[in-house]
Amino acid sequence: MATAAGAGGGRRAWHVVPRPVLETVLHNHALHPRVPQPLILHGPRGVGKSTLLLRRLLPQWSEPPHAAAFVDFLRPIPESPAAAPWSLLAEDPPPSLPDLRLRLESALEGLSRAAVLRGAVGSKDVLAALSRSHGLHAALSRLAGPAARAGGINPVPTLWARAVLAATSSARGDDPTFCIGKGEASNCSMEERAYMQEAMAALRVAKEVLGMQEGWRKEAVREMNRTGRFSRPLANSATDWPCLLLDVLSGAAEVDFFQPKLVLNNVDVLRKATCKDDTMVPAAMYHDSLIWRVIALGANEQCLPVIMSTSDGYYSSQAFVDFGFPNIFISRETFGWTPQEAKLHMVPEFFSEKEWKVVDEVLGPNPRQLSEIYMLKQNADSLWVLHDQNIEEIIDTYLAHLQVSVVNPAMETALGMIQKFASDVREGKVPENRLSFGAPWRHPPRGDNPDASYKWAKIQLMDFVQSFVNTEFGVNYLADDSLEIFDDPAAVAMSEVGLLYQQRDPSFMRPITRGIQRCLARWLVQQRLQLSFQESIAFLGQRVIRGRSYRHLMKEVGYK
Repeated sequence: MATAAGAGGGRRAWHVVPRPVLETVLHNHALHPRVPQPLILHGPRGVGKSTLLLRRLLPQWSEPPHAAAFVDFLRPIPESPAAAPWSLLAEDPPPSLPDLRLRLESALEGLSRAAVLRGAVGSKDVLAALSRSHGLHAALSRLAGPAARAGGINPVPTLWARAVLAATSSARGDDPTFCIGKGEASNCSMEERAYMQEAMAALRVAKEVLGMQEGWRKEAVREMNRTGRFSRPLANSATDWPCLLLDVLSGAAEVDFFQPKLVLNNVDVLRKATCKDDTMVPAAMYHDSLIWRVIALGANEQCLPVIMSTSDGYYSSQAFVDFGFPNIFISRETFGWTPQEAKLHMVPEFFSEKEWKVVDEVLGPNPRQLSEIYMLKQNADSLWVLHDQNIEEIIDTYLAHLQVSVVNPAMETALGMIQKFASDVREGKVPENRLSFGAPWRHPPRGDNPDASYKWAKIQLMDFVQSFVNTEFGVNYLADDSLEIFDDPAAVAMSEVGLLYQQRDPSFMRPITRGIQRCLARWLVQQRLQLSFQESIAFLGQRVIRGRSYRHLMKEVGYK
């Protein structure tokens, strides 16, 4: 689905193919000013989720009376050409939580600024939302100045008015985010402009109040991180500002006047972000707090449409369990094109009938991979390309690229995760119910020898891939209601690195594309050829004595 510029001379450019049904479903959801539940758009990588949002829906959602904030946690500049769907598998370190937090807050601040300029938000709205869940007297007394503290105990509305007045007249009014620029609101009367300036100042005061309260809790957060405990008030303190803006914007939403929306693309990156500041809550806790509060706002008062897009299988199955019950989110799962739909769009415009049979057999209908194969085909006559125009040669080159740059590095990362599991078992961090009798991973090496740990992890991963090959690369993880496959560290690791995807309905776990599936089989063959005699004996012993078998979870016959 991603656009790929292939136009040059007589070449036909790749274009975005509309998805009428999915577009209609998402657009109808976003047309409501307020909704009771957030929506999750999930599916394997490369099926066109980001392209659908950016190229097809976001332009419509940005025209008045609509307004949309688009936050891409993976790429800082969403307007840039779509990166390959395998970018999460790169060896680059994950983004930091402060950067992602700033990205989210900046987008919501821009949306709030638009609401103020349309006259949808006033100072009283900000105070009402802030007072619902925060004590304000101490912070407002500091912001209102010495005169407020010297005059005895003042009510919160009085302190608020003084703090807003101080923010309007002081240097804090120079903040470009909440400041009316030249040429803005030029058609408004003096009273309307003053109302907007007061609302801008109120948002600045609210941000300072929440920042001050979060600063007071820093030592408590440090202690929570040190002891590994959990505190909901401390977790919520990190998300107070974005959730306040969501509350204010939801209250301001009105049909045909101001209809804001929030789109969080690659929301799984937020859950896995890094954070070196021990006075800040961990990324997973920040992620959970944000989503919990969006759910609560929607359930209690209704929230502006929040659409989360992700390629992580966690949001297809486990997230619904972690956040309460199976229907806590509105789930919209997409797998791209069916083979018949892909053929309809690809033949004969991009591939001939003969070429399509080969492409469909080897790679399947994944839109991203089809666009990349088409680009290679278009550039086959270039000097720097190492293949000719034969479609088999092009596909072989592409599979070699996937093998070297995607699958092999991802499997090395998975090996590291399994080694970490072995270390956690030695340290007693793994619960006993995950090490049940007869589990292939029950007895990792007892010592901390890195070589022994690596060899054990490699045998475990090869054993899992072999068992996956025996199930024809697909298991129904809810087939026997035991969820046993989620205890397998190899299955968890391969899902974490993005090579496997857990579908929601039907509940299958399988490789994200047919091309990745072929690369996994190649990886297993390569590893078996590289084994020494002793390692081969150890692998055969693992397969015979403790080998995995998931054939009882096999997918339905004929399902692809």
